[in-house]
Amino acid sequence: MIKNDLISSVFRKEVLAMSAYTVADAKGLIKLDAMENPYGWPEDIKIKWLETLKDCQLNRYPDPEAVQLTETIKRLNQLSDQFDVLLGNGSDEIIQLLLMAMPPDAVVVAPDPGFVMYRQLSHCLGLSYYGVPLLADTFELDLPAMLTAIEKHQPSIIFLAYPNNPTGNLFSETSIRKILETSNGLVIIDEAYAPFAGVSFMAALNQYDNLLVMRTVSKLGLAGLRLGYIAGSRAIIEQLNKIRLPYNINSLTQISANFALSNKTLFDQQIQTICTERALIFKQLNEIEGFKAYPSAANFILFRTPENQANNIFSALQQQGILIKNLSAQGGLLADCLRVTIGKPEENAAFLAALQKL
Repeated sequence: MIKNDLISSVFRKEVLAMSAYTVADAKGLIKLDAMENPYGWPEDIKIKWLETLKDCQLNRYPDPEAVQLTETIKRLNQLSDQFDVLLGNGSDEIIQLLLMAMPPDAVVVAPDPGFVMYRQLSHCLGLSYYGVPLLADTFELDLPAMLTAIEKHQPSIIFLAYPNNPTGNLFSETSIRKILETSNGLVIIDEAYAPFAGVSFMAALNQYDNLLVMRTVSKLGLAGLRLGYIAGSRAIIEQLNKIRLPYNINSLTQISANFALSNKTLFDQQIQTICTERALIFKQLNEIEGFKAYPSAANFILFRTPENQANNIFSALQQQGILIKNLSAQGGLLADCLRVTIGKPEENAAFLAALQKL
């Protein structure tokens, strides 16, 4: 048995104080907790995809620069040669790379509530993290508070999820631009849910030297590939590449993602269906007495339950075979809140029927 003093003497205090990121067991349940695209590929697309994998040389290391995939991403995002793209094993790796590149005394700023990995990875790396509370009820950026935090802490990096996770709303473009103009550090616009929002800061890259735009293909329908990317000036991407591990994007992911992104029409159809279902669920949630659903530009909806009922409702839904996300334990602005991912029409109907049954 390992002695406690060995653990405490070897690991940093920041790591000892952390809790591991856990994922709920969804076996046998309708899975509406992880913001995944519920749709697979038609058989004819699968056959074409498998054909592209036939000549994949698994005995060789992957292309270290993922040149073909990178060029596809640049083309789809209409990025000129003055900008470059860095690929990561999911956007989580990119967040980690960004934070690893910061000096030891760097301050990281992000709205609160926001994507949990901004805080978790900052703490893991021993960086100072400062969360700026969003405005109650609307979950909009508190611009004066953000500007005060920038002036006081002079953050090396600011993360802004657009749309925000877990609230689903789009922050004011005017506020974001003010933050970009005010900050002396990097500002990362995390557009993980951009396909469902129809807006982006990608075209603004040439307006702000400190702007980087981060995306993932996970929400698009390729979560199993674990691929994220970040776009920005070549000078900034060059620095990040210095600490990127070699061969970080495997061959199967490179080939599969390149194939999938070349079949964009399929995903466009799925996204339209998800957005249509999102509107229906939003309307029906708000028709349930005591519930309040918040407007969403993502593929999920955050909703508030009657006071002190979130845990009971979450458990009761699980007993009926429905798994959603319980955010109430985080407290603060998320007290009494649950989050549901938009699934297939029949999955959404089962979720709403289970709620009505309660």
